[in-house]
This record gives sequence, structure tokens and C-alpha cells, in this order.
Amino acid sequence: GIACLGVIAEGCAEPLRENLAQVMPHVFKTAGDADARVRECACFALGQISEHCQPEVLGYSSQILPIVFALLDDSNIAVQATSCYVLEMFCERLEPEGVRPLLDPLVRKLAGMLEATSKRSVQEMTVAALAATAVAAEEEFAPYVVGVASLMSKLMELKEEKTYSLRGRALECMGHIAIAVGKDNFRPYFGPTMQCACEGLTFDSTDLHEFAYAAFANLAKVMGDEFAPVLGELVPHLVTVIGQDEGQFEQAEDEQGGPFNALDDSDEEDEGGNLVMHIRTALLETKKGAITAVGEMAAHTGAAFVPYMGEVMTVLLKAADNWHPLVKTEVADALSSLVLPCVAQDHGGELSWEKGDIAGQSTLSANTTQAVNVVLKALVTMMKDETEDVVGKACEGVQSIIELCGPHSLALVANDCLENTYSLLAKEAPCQQLEDYGEEFGDDDDDHDAFMTSVCDLVGSFGRVMGQHFVQYLPKFLPAICAYAKSSRPSSDRSMAIGCLG
Repeated sequence: GIACLGVIAEGCAEPLRENLAQVMPHVFKTAGDADARVRECACFALGQISEHCQPEVLGYSSQILPIVFALLDDSNIAVQATSCYVLEMFCERLEPEGVRPLLDPLVRKLAGMLEATSKRSVQEMTVAALAATAVAAEEEFAPYVVGVASLMSKLMELKEEKTYSLRGRALECMGHIAIAVGKDNFRPYFGPTMQCACEGLTFDSTDLHEFAYAAFANLAKVMGDEFAPVLGELVPHLVTVIGQDEGQFEQAEDEQGGPFNALDDSDEEDEGGNLVMHIRTALLETKKGAITAVGEMAAHTGAAFVPYMGEVMTVLLKAADNWHPLVKTEVADALSSLVLPCVAQDHGGELSWEKGDIAGQSTLSANTTQAVNVVLKALVTMMKDETEDVVGKACEGVQSIIELCGPHSLALVANDCLENTYSLLAKEAPCQQLEDYGEEFGDDDDDHDAFMTSVCDLVGSFGRVMGQHFVQYLPKFLPAICAYAKSSRPSSDRSMAIGCLG
């Protein structure tokens, strides 16, 4: 039963969030059950609830952390490992004051577990829990960096294939520690961490490549201009990875005589009978990681990134038409970052503009105008994508650019952008058409589409940037926004609508 609750948390998070007060006492009780299998299931449920019922579950931190801390000493290895999973999921969004009371014993306990166990699955989950603890503690983790970095450095030297995942987790942990403690505290470990990440690219392991790209993204975010010297080596590599084709046509094999062909679920299609498309799914993940990394480099290395703008822009625009939504979502997230190097070079890192002022001369340089024009056109097109996550990221990208660059930037795409935004509010966009079947069963008002928060945030941004010029669109937009404030809508929808109107 308690394991089922964990599954429910993933699929029905919205109603569960509203009933945590009734659910959590049962979870806490089973975490102390005499049967190790029940305790393991309770840990699984706690992890799922911690992952999917944010931020409401954070209100139970004073109860969850002591329980999990005790379970780290459990005699059952599976319970120990699953407790680390709970810590990872719960601490990701915890504020420093939430983890502070247990920070010292928690770090010492996890470090002790890491040194004491030889079971790789437990080691990996312990490292992940340490990383999450660092993220939660932020700068308060600084006193523990020396000790934890020493443990991670040993793991980052592992070279056996069976230890690749543990090596990658250690590298990931160092990236998270960098985020937590900041540039000055992490500077002594920047070089060794980069060396491990770059060395990982020489191994024939897509997993290590993914971990390396995640580390590059985090370190670029933290080190800023100090990351710039490695751009010349890394950007061309990332561009090559992003530009790779993750699928290829191959000659179809003779399928006659194969008794199990009907059970084949490989990623391939046979449309003409002669050729099949083979998809290298591992490359999709590495491509996604490479896009994230190059986006963070553009966002945080300033004018030093400008020489790479052309090749990065070209490969990202091509990837925006990728068939897989994972890739397109990352592209939508990264594209807006390509405006920032131009702003850093030509405008000293910031722009001044007046709300609604499109009559005066634009303060945008020619380079910035060109970058904004290309990126916004791509993002506005992606607002018509068939995948909600892609659309949400595209809306966030448009919002970040127009709030940075002002009304002159929006004027370039205003008509299409406003029309696409209204289509989303009215549930007429391509990504919403597959939901039409639900309306006949009366469940139209029961589901909260998380990406709609990004859409409504963009509407609020229109008001802040366009000023009085947005007034003419209010008769069209207001009824669509108010529909989300109806009493029949989930509380998250109502809050979203009220925030937009405010």
C-alpha cells in the first residue's frame, strides 16, 4: 500500500499535494516499521512525494529529515540506499535554514557511509545525497568542501568501465558544490574538476559525456569569465555533438523466419520495406546535455563568447527542428542566452529602456538587434510546437529577452507573439489539440497544465514592456485569463491567473 502511494505521487501530484496532512502521518509511521521491506517502501514513497509534491512537502522538513537521518543507520542496505534517494529528492529545494540543524551530522554520516561501503549502488546514492545537501545548504556547506572534495577526487580518478557511473556522480557532486559555495570557495577545485570532465570525454561512454556536459554547465555558471579560457577547446566540440544525427537509415534485414520479430520494440521504422531508421537514443541525451552546456557558457562568459555566436546560433537553429521534444526543449531554453554575449560586449551587460516607448530610437546595437531578431523569431515559431514543454520554454525565452532588451525587441515579432500567446490562453494552440477528447467527459477543469504558468508570465511581461500599447489587447486577453480563475479550476490555476492579473 505505501509503495502505491509513491506511484500515486508521480501520476496524481496535484490532489495529493492538497491532502498531505492526511497522508504524511501514515508515511512517517511505516518508516519505523519492523519489516525492512516496509521501511524501504516508505522511503520510496517519501522520495516520490519529495520529488513531485513540491513545495508543499517542504513544510514537513522538521519531521522528514530526522526520520531519514535515522534510516541512514538502518541495518538493511536497501533501506540505506533508498534513504539517500529521499535526501536527494527532498534537499534539492530546501532552504539553508531547513537543513541547518542537521547539516553537520548529516554530512559526517554520508561521508562515513561513502568510506565504509563497497557497494557501488550505495556509493552512488550517497554521493547524490551529498550533492543535494550541498545545494540545500548553499554557502553554509563551505566548511565541508575540503573533506568532501577529497572523497570526490578519489572517485573522479576511477577508470574501470564498471565504475564510470560512480565517477560521473562524483563529478556531478563537484558541480553542485560549486553552485552551492560560489566562485571564491570553489576556485581551488575548478582545475581538477575540469580536468576530470575533459578526460571523461576521451572515454567511450555516453554517460560520462553527459556528466561532463552537466559539469561544464554548472562550472560556467559559477566561474563566469574565469571559464572563458576553455571556450576555444569546448565550444567546437559541443557544436559537433549538437550537430550529429542521432538517427540513420540502414538496409532492412530479412525478417522471415524470426519467431520473435513481433516482440521487437527497438527504435526503428520500416516505411518502404527496404530501409529502417535506427535511433541512437543515448546520443539524444548527450546532445541535450551539450545544448545545456553551450547555453550556460553563452549566458555567463560575457563578451568572450561572441566569437562563437555564429556557429552556435547555426547549430541551435537546426536543432530547433529536431524530431525529439527533449532536444527542442533544451534549444528553446538555450536560445535566449545567445543574446547575452552581445549585450555584454556592446552595452556593458545591461540595457536601459522605457516601458512602451517604441517611438524613440532603439538603444540596441546592430549586433544585438540581429541576435534578438533571429532568436525571437525562432522562439515565437517554437510557441506553436506540439509539445507543451517546448512551448513553455519558448515563452520563458521570449519573456527573458523582451524584459532585458525592452519594447523595441518585442516590436520585431509583436503580432505573431501576441497571436500565439492568445491561442495558448484560449487552448487553441497545436500542443493543446490532443486534449480535446477529455472535454466530452467533463474533466476540462481538473488538470493543471504547468506550462501555462510560463504563458501567463509572458502575458504579464507584455504589460511591463508594452505599457499603454497593451491596453488595446485586454478585451481579448482578459476573458481567457479569467477562465483560469474560476472556482472549478485547481488552486494552482487560480493562483496563476491572479498573479497574471496582478
